[in-house]
Amino acid sequence: MAKAASSLTFSTSLPKLCRPFSISIAQPPQVSLNSKKLSCSISSAFKISRRTVTTTKASSMASSGITTVDQNNRKVVEVFVTEEELAVSLAKYTADLSDKFAKERGSFTVVVSGGSLIKSLRKLVEGPYVDSIDWSKWHVFWVDERVVPKDHPDSNYKLAFDGFLSKVPIPSGNVYAINDALSAEGAADDYETRLKHLVHTGVINKSSVSGFPKFDLMLVGMGPDGHVASLFPGHPLLKENQKWVTHITDSPKPPPGRITFTFPVINSSSYIALVVCGAGKASVVQTALGKSQNSDVFPVQMVSPEGELKWFLDKDAASKL
Repeated sequence: MAKAASSLTFSTSLPKLCRPFSISIAQPPQVSLNSKKLSCSISSAFKISRRTVTTTKASSMASSGITTVDQNNRKVVEVFVTEEELAVSLAKYTADLSDKFAKERGSFTVVVSGGSLIKSLRKLVEGPYVDSIDWSKWHVFWVDERVVPKDHPDSNYKLAFDGFLSKVPIPSGNVYAINDALSAEGAADDYETRLKHLVHTGVINKSSVSGFPKFDLMLVGMGPDGHVASLFPGHPLLKENQKWVTHITDSPKPPPGRITFTFPVINSSSYIALVVCGAGKASVVQTALGKSQNSDVFPVQMVSPEGELKWFLDKDAASKL
């Protein structure tokens, strides 16, 4: 949910290249500024006052590689000059988590969405990652899916297969597409049943906090209206707190029939990467990160995992921060 933002400003005796930036985040505990070999960290334990700057344009943030870290809410925000740089960073982030969970658990459960997210994963199918990742440990799921045949242009499975899955050696048995022969309701129930079986067999962890499945990593995008998965603004499914997977037959964005993970499942994740690109999403990003007077609450603001949430933004998406 939206929180009141507080302002963190700094300059003082830091190197000149670190000035003048101002970051506003809810409960700002730490800000890191990375500009090639330059790195400086500022703790919220002190106040700096050489000159005050109340606004930092995203072009300045991105060109300097701004990262903000909210340790209380385990939220990280990174802004990149280009989507290409974003994709490079996202690949390393994913590969590092793949290695971590493969060693710790012997498997790596990954949830993907549709839309532009798949394009942003393209660096994983290039060197060095395509050869260094242990793809046999991957188990791939969808946070939402359109109830259409797998070869249909609207299918999130087809999007992921064409752009990613067909280019890496993940075992076919580890890729969990929906049963597209069923109705939306039937497909949602079937997917939840399969998830429960995988929790029972230990492929998917179970959250000790919520009792819902705990995926290792969710890679998701956000729509221009602030929707995530197939959870749309003002829709009753935003309040669903019992089911793991549910269905929607009146999606405001075609096609109308879909299945989707619910927020309790999304928020039980160990890690969530929220990938947002484009100026058309800048207003929602501004509101979601607490830097707008907009009183609307978007679904993306309800993303609050048990683990870490990391925003990957290009400079256009961050242009109103």
